[in-house]
Amino acid sequence: MAQLYQTAAGILERAQRQQGAVKSLVYNSKYTNVKQLYALVCETLRYSGVLQEIISSANLLKEERKLKMSLAKVLVYDFLFGKGLKCGGGWKVTLQKHRARLQAELARLKIKRKVSRNEDLLTPVEGATEVLLPRYVRVNTLKTSTEDVIDYFKRQNYTYLGRASSVQELGRLSGKQFLTDCHLRELLVFPPRTDFHQDFLYKSGHIILQDKASSLPAFLLDPPSGCHVIDACAAPGNKTSHLAAILNNVGKIFAFDLDTKRLATMSTLLLRAGVTCHELANQDFLQVEPSDPRYSNVRHILLDPSCSGSGIVDRLNQLTDDMKSSCEERLQSLAAFQKRMLGHVLSFPKVQRVVYSTCSLHQQENEDVVQDALERNAAFRLMNVLPSWTQRGLDTFCGARCCLRASPAETLTNGFFVAVFERKREGGECSETFSSSCNSFDAEDTGVEREPVLAAVSTSCKKKRKKKKSKLE
Repeated sequence: MAQLYQTAAGILERAQRQQGAVKSLVYNSKYTNVKQLYALVCETLRYSGVLQEIISSANLLKEERKLKMSLAKVLVYDFLFGKGLKCGGGWKVTLQKHRARLQAELARLKIKRKVSRNEDLLTPVEGATEVLLPRYVRVNTLKTSTEDVIDYFKRQNYTYLGRASSVQELGRLSGKQFLTDCHLRELLVFPPRTDFHQDFLYKSGHIILQDKASSLPAFLLDPPSGCHVIDACAAPGNKTSHLAAILNNVGKIFAFDLDTKRLATMSTLLLRAGVTCHELANQDFLQVEPSDPRYSNVRHILLDPSCSGSGIVDRLNQLTDDMKSSCEERLQSLAAFQKRMLGHVLSFPKVQRVVYSTCSLHQQENEDVVQDALERNAAFRLMNVLPSWTQRGLDTFCGARCCLRASPAETLTNGFFVAVFERKREGGECSETFSSSCNSFDAEDTGVEREPVLAAVSTSCKKKRKKKKSKLE
């Protein structure tokens, strides 16, 4: 049980630092009893504000200086609201010393708030209703095919309804129904709360549980097989594995991340997904020299930098928000970092296409960063991507509608932002014939999706692609 409390506290800390979604952190923890751990983390988060007030009023951290707030919350939750710390070793002994004081502070808080039940202590913010999104499942084409996965779920008594014709259709799923997404053919869509964490396909890496909006960056970068690609802020690795699938594991992905633990988790994920074309680097990407010969063949770069995470629709993650995500000072700091990162990416001499994405709703981290990059880098322009995608960038500068936004209400995804940069040819033309300029957006946006492109197989990015219909038009 002591390990249970320590693991739960670690997950709380990582969630607070926005190092992953709560459920993913729990399932990646390798703790034996996942359900028990998940329940403890969830309930501790629900009572987080109440627990902090009790712990502070009881002066618990002042009395026990080796005890951190995250661990204290987990222990006090189980002591006062859970199963009563039936185990826990030395921590149980520690909490028993403060038993009377903690119980007194709980009783005092109930009197103060004029309630009699523990659950009545939860405020509307702490007990906020979870926003339900479809369950998106990306087929890992490195190990299987979409057709085979569809057949597998049919054998599990799921009803396949074919390819969705609209986003609205994705929101009408129920029971054991599922669809192929209307934009990404390798994405299957199931009703909300469908859980595949114990499914064979998930455990074996044949499917990846990844939100649709998070699948867009690699899909839109669309590097040809054999290409050299940089994933500048790669952990936890879902986008990297998606890039590898698009490359058919042929070529090279240089994946960077500064967080050692996140990189270790990513290594495990990529191994399970069957990715072999990657090279991981525990390094600050800003310190990478663009003129380094190792990256001389890099033509495509994906940049998904640290952001406020304000678009993540997860009630548990919302409960970890210390209200700093909307703090102007923090947003300015994040935006400054994002501008430096994007400027550094665009300085790579051979790069032809760059995807910039965030899971933020804030203009400061999205349109403002893109506008700054365009003003500082005249060699690049925005590409007009997915014209049938209804939610576009905020109209804050000329061409901003070339960018994509995503939201629960309109696209049935987490909140997200994506911009695709392309290097101009000399004379201002686009560098590839199949791309379209953002200046022609209004004229060409028919709302009709063209057939997706299959990556052209080649041994070098220097070879031009054959003309073909493009999903980027």
